[in-house]
Amino acid sequence: MPLVVPGVTTNDPAVQKTEEWMNKLCGKTLADHTSETTFCKSDLPKPTRIIEPGSMVTKDFNPDRLNVHVGEDGKVSHVVHG
Repeated sequence: MPLVVPGVTTNDPAVQKTEEWMNKLCGKTLADHTSETTFCKSDLPKPTRIIEPGSMVTKDFNPDRLNVHVGEDGKVSHVVHG
């Protein structure tokens, strides 16, 4: 039986999907090509919203939409679905 620690591991597919994208994107910049430090924008799932500092966004909730938060330095800080 696998170890399940609340808040650390989960069987929820939605949470697993978000964690997967967080691992792929966190600390990278978004570009038109993929390298060790960048991730190609065209490889992001549809729908995706890239949110830069100071950007205004709607409050509508779409559980399939990936929200990619980018910091002042242009690197992905975190991602959420919604």
